[in-house]
Amino acid sequence: MRKRPLWRLGFISLFGLLAGLLAATSTALASSVERHHFDSPTLGNPYPYTVYLPDGYAENSDTVYPVVYLLHGSFGNERDWLAKGNLQQTADRLIRAGHIPPSVFIMPGSRSWWVDGHNEAARSAFFNDLMPHVENHYRVGDERSMRGVGGLSAGGFGAINFALERPDLFAAVAALSPASYVPFPPNNSSANRHPAFLDEQGEFDRQLWQQLNYTAHLEDYRIKVTPRPLEEHSDVPHVPMYISAGRSDVYDAEFHARQLRQAMEKIQPTSVHMDLYPGGHTWRVWQASLPAALNFMFQHVGQPNQGESSE
Repeated sequence: MRKRPLWRLGFISLFGLLAGLLAATSTALASSVERHHFDSPTLGNPYPYTVYLPDGYAENSDTVYPVVYLLHGSFGNERDWLAKGNLQQTADRLIRAGHIPPSVFIMPGSRSWWVDGHNEAARSAFFNDLMPHVENHYRVGDERSMRGVGGLSAGGFGAINFALERPDLFAAVAALSPASYVPFPPNNSSANRHPAFLDEQGEFDRQLWQQLNYTAHLEDYRIKVTPRPLEEHSDVPHVPMYISAGRSDVYDAEFHARQLRQAMEKIQPTSVHMDLYPGGHTWRVWQASLPAALNFMFQHVGQPNQGESSE
């Protein structure tokens, strides 16, 4: 038999090693993403969403996973967090490193700013249609400790509002460059031309903005999460909050993020964290801050557990 040169044997061995490593890596990154929609009674039309399922989801039929809802920005859609935000790669990496547990991520689509605005009832559809649908079709926890909510820009606006309005539903919230402008959006903000806030005359509805922004929820939230006199704990725990912003944001998100942090620290001084990043109102900033946001959230959102499947 003709002997192969030593260099060829070395090459073959190296090739086999690399192939093995690639196979192991692909096995380790066996998460999946799917796009779906369902009929929303609130909206009167299909409600689209994208879902990230962690490695092992299909096989671990008895495991109940934590769930995080991630909201897109103004004029965005349910594909943004995957196509532009690197959600799948980031979640895979953090799960593989043990920084966050295997989890389900739901990325819904909306034509509004996550409010019951002039164009659609996005807030009501989220609570009344999307969350029940997710909890009926996926093996996710249906209690507060197993849920988180986050978003970027207009999605950060929505995530903060959801957490403040319903602290009984979410264990943590993350807002990346939240478009939670006080008292009103800057002139260059798309909120001024978004159908959610345009009245019948096509004018920006300043009163509606103030009614729907986080400042309108602060007092009710404070009352819910503040212990009564002589009591050690409140009936509803506060929602730990992560905030980030770019230092050169064209909408001055750093200033508004500091305002938000200051308002929240008056209520929960030890449960607000803010990071600032170089950059503007861009996906580069949101990609950079997503790992820190998820790490923060999963200090408070629960771990997967064995339980009965909800499917």
